[in-house]
Amino acid sequence: MRVKKKNVVSIILGGGQGSRLYPLTATRSKPAVPIAGKYRLVDIPISNCMNSDIKRMFVLTQFNSASLNAHIKNTYTFNAFSQAFVDVLAAEQTPDNPTWFQGTADAVRQCMPHFLNHDFDYALILSGDQLYQMDFNDMIEAHINSDAEITVATLPVNAKDAPDFGILKTNHENGIESFIEKPVKELLVDWESEVSDQMKSEGKLYLASMGIYIFNRELLIELMADPDTKDFGKEIIPQAVGKRKLLSYQYEGYWTDIGNIDSFFEANIGLTDDIPKFNLFDNDNKIYTRPRLLPPSKFNNSLIEKSLISEGCIISAKEIKKSVIGIRSRIGEGSVIQNTYVMGNDFYQSLEDMDKDKANNKTLIGIGERCFINNALVDKNCRLGNDIYINGGQHLADFNNDLYAIKEGIVVIKKGAIIPDNYRIE
Repeated sequence: MRVKKKNVVSIILGGGQGSRLYPLTATRSKPAVPIAGKYRLVDIPISNCMNSDIKRMFVLTQFNSASLNAHIKNTYTFNAFSQAFVDVLAAEQTPDNPTWFQGTADAVRQCMPHFLNHDFDYALILSGDQLYQMDFNDMIEAHINSDAEITVATLPVNAKDAPDFGILKTNHENGIESFIEKPVKELLVDWESEVSDQMKSEGKLYLASMGIYIFNRELLIELMADPDTKDFGKEIIPQAVGKRKLLSYQYEGYWTDIGNIDSFFEANIGLTDDIPKFNLFDNDNKIYTRPRLLPPSKFNNSLIEKSLISEGCIISAKEIKKSVIGIRSRIGEGSVIQNTYVMGNDFYQSLEDMDKDKANNKTLIGIGERCFINNALVDKNCRLGNDIYINGGQHLADFNNDLYAIKEGIVVIKKGAIIPDNYRIE
């Protein structure tokens, strides 16, 4: 049975302050963080919805939402005669809700009046900071066909990763019988569930919640009436086990939760693999974003190896290896970029502006000449001078100042930072 899409609305949770992704979230919300050189994180769940023909979406956020609002406004414009929309709902104080969002469930609760203005039977609740490609139609159909009240998307994981997740235990009909939040390894022996033979062969015997849910409308209204429950993963789902009909929908494709700098870095650099786990070149699962109408990228005597180069770049680098280069990037002669994500720039400097900066000994936008950059994230609109040496790695301790931060060995150059000539981070 194919679901009528008008009966589904999608609610995309923008997350909280995003402190684990700092400094990338210093001036923007998590869903607005640039990914893969030309996209934003929020483009992933929105694209999954559009590819599943679900075109009524709300994005909930409360921190640094200006750039997210601008991106959605400039990107997702639908036919005026259709019901499709992507609306940003920022936290707002009202007489009934004088506080900010206190958790994922509280965010949905505070925005319920906006959702209830629309006709829907099922609410698809998604996270705004995950990287995956998924057809939600199959999950919705499984939810309807099983007469479930709540369906939780689950991912088979191994014993090493299980303690980082909420773990579910299912019966032979994929019904959820019990739930434990981030179990210690000693408890895992009692938490194995039935998984496919392929997952068994990989030692992935435990079902982790992906933070993707389907709720029946009436049950969502009922559960949101209790102001004491603040979070889906910590309270709503565990408390519903044994009282409501919960279904586990197993997903075996690529999925990663981009919760910190390390996972964000790995997800982006992983896109440079010969056959990446996340496929940007899938005709059936396109990733949508803002059409910027940029010129082609231009190269001058550069060796490019296993890298993604976005449009509108001017590159004279000596070498770029296993790196992601974002839109409008400028990289000077003799520079070597390795294992690095350069997010690019929001604008070009004119020749006149560049001549003026040079005359005043100011650093130009982009990466200068004869630089070496390894294991780093360079945020947008940075100005890196000439002969800069940055060598990230586990030998570096965590650090933070006005120009850059080091987290788990990854050097993060902050948005708009000006790094002078001959600067070294090693």
